[in-house]
Amino acid sequence: MKVIKFKKNDGTPQLAAVKNETVVYPLPHKDFLEVIQKSEEQEVSCLAVVEEAIDQVEALPVTVEELSLLLPLEAQEVWASGVTYLKSKNARNYEAYDGKEIVEDSYYDKVYDADRPEIFLKSTSKRTIGPEQPVYLRNDSHWQIPEPELGLVLNKSGKVVGYTVGNDMSSRDIEGENPLYLPQAKIWKHSCSFGPAIRLAETVEDAYNLMITCKITRNGTKVFEDRASTSQLKRRYDELVEYLMRDNVIFDGTVLFTGTCIVPDNEFTLQEGDLIEITIPEVGTLSNPVERLEITKPVTLS
Repeated sequence: MKVIKFKKNDGTPQLAAVKNETVVYPLPHKDFLEVIQKSEEQEVSCLAVVEEAIDQVEALPVTVEELSLLLPLEAQEVWASGVTYLKSKNARNYEAYDGKEIVEDSYYDKVYDADRPEIFLKSTSKRTIGPEQPVYLRNDSHWQIPEPELGLVLNKSGKVVGYTVGNDMSSRDIEGENPLYLPQAKIWKHSCSFGPAIRLAETVEDAYNLMITCKITRNGTKVFEDRASTSQLKRRYDELVEYLMRDNVIFDGTVLFTGTCIVPDNEFTLQEGDLIEITIPEVGTLSNPVERLEITKPVTLS
């Protein structure tokens, strides 16, 4: 069972459940956040809330492919985890240490092996976009890539209530210049996307055995494609969530990206006009075109 949000013919948003991958049922809730909150009030799972709602309505005469999908959840905050896969650690070393993937006792080696994971604030609701919306290239970076990730959807108690596809856009040159520049390498307008759906946690058989595929096309030609499994993740999801919640407040609908295991070749950088497609079959394909935002004055978030 998945939850999506789509644009109706009159332009208004509609939350819906997708059963058996094809059958679409309208939901009475405005946003998946309301599903989470109702599950807490009734002390039941989000799946139980959704099943109760669809038992009272008829399926829509449409397929998911016919719908214009929107961001399925207005997440107040999106957090992210770093250096949780070996490939990510090697890529960070390459950026920071003059093209060396293996560096004795680097700070990325230290965080990869440490008890404490790397966790950072990735985005806020005003900076986050959904499927088919453009991600933006940062104007002061010359080496930018998508980072395909599994996203955990949490309630305020830290329970994983769903899974989504995440794109943690990254400026490799900025982070490689100095690790203290991490916020600038990770956070800017339209630098974070997730969707196209939220797969309810109870309907995922094994969240440590999900295949993630990333494909990038340029002028209709594939310029990159790779895949990897969440089975390669070094850390457990509950470990990442526990550290996120230490002396911290999280909100219903907080999304936590779990790190990337797919990194394009070191010579690769995104260009305006590229199309990024990140797929987790159990969730769907998150598709975002790439644009460059020409900034002539300070950006006003809207």
